Amino acid sequence: MMSFLSSFKVVALCYGVFMFGVFLSSEAQLDPSFYNKTCPNVHSIVREVINNVSKTDPRMPASLLRLHFHDCFVQGCDGSLLLNNTATIVSEQQARPNNNSIRGLDVVNQIKTAVENACPGIVSCADILALAAEISSVLDQGPDWKVQLGRRDSLTANITLAQNLPGPSLTLDQLKARFTAQGLNTTDLVALSGAHTFGRARCSLFVGRLYNFSNTGSPDPSLNSSYLQTLRSLCPNGGPGTTVANLDLTTPDTFDKNYYSNLQVHKGLLQSDQELFSTSGADTIDIVNKFSSDQNAFFEAFKASMIKMGNIGVLTGSQGEIRKQCNFINSQSAQLGLYNVASKESSSEDGMVSSI
Repeated sequence: MMSFLSSFKVVALCYGVFMFGVFLSSEAQLDPSFYNKTCPNVHSIVREVINNVSKTDPRMPASLLRLHFHDCFVQGCDGSLLLNNTATIVSEQQARPNNNSIRGLDVVNQIKTAVENACPGIVSCADILALAAEISSVLDQGPDWKVQLGRRDSLTANITLAQNLPGPSLTLDQLKARFTAQGLNTTDLVALSGAHTFGRARCSLFVGRLYNFSNTGSPDPSLNSSYLQTLRSLCPNGGPGTTVANLDLTTPDTFDKNYYSNLQVHKGLLQSDQELFSTSGADTIDIVNKFSSDQNAFFEAFKASMIKMGNIGVLTGSQGEIRKQCNFINSQSAQLGLYNVASKESSSEDGMVSSI
């Protein structure tokens, strides 16, 4: 028996060392200088497209940042979100948290076209999403960070996992569980939720808080009363639910700390936002207070959490592929003769369902 246990421990230890080595090797292959020789202008190319689009659609930076989040939380940061339906792939875009929600897929295609024109077959769609997220933050006065690069694109999508993206009505414990499953901690949860400092959300995502919170027949007691009336005028009970509201009612198109200040006065738009501050005794309250009083602390935490999130489940080396067109794996692009086909684009209105 002791011999068996000793052998089991050795096997377990070796497996642990192996898995740790795999994790380190995938991280080691991500490097901000990955394209320095093969596509040195990739950052400026991505930035130019986003900058031009945001002049006519100021909400686009927020939408692009959230595409990266929606991608990373489903089988890792591998561009799987971008894949369209085919005979062999069921698109994640159809999942409840993505359908009529995600925006910016057409802009990703514009970026990919521009990058392919300069550096054909070099830059992955997964890396384009990561770069677009950082550039979007900077364009709206948020922090910049050194984007780790070298991801490759998946050959598959996973609509089942996409159904489990963090939603707007989750409790704090549920949010923590979703983030923990991705290797992210409580500070990451609060910091990444700060991405709701810009962008919009449809009435349908929070109308329950206004009239029938948790089937009580009453509004969410954590909502500021004057804010409640403002939201009710915007989102009537039984209305279509398609009107959008600012996630940050004070500076809706600026990346700053006001999201957290709003939570302190009970003016978080989504339940998942307000849970961070209004859950009694929660360890998130001190973090919210810190970020509300110190924007630099928020920015530093956000940068660290974005880099950490960007390392989830990455494909590197010979894994996956570098797609020629972000909506199809290369074998299907060749079969269909498609190289610039748009993904199914949701409504032009933000309908963000995820917790960031």
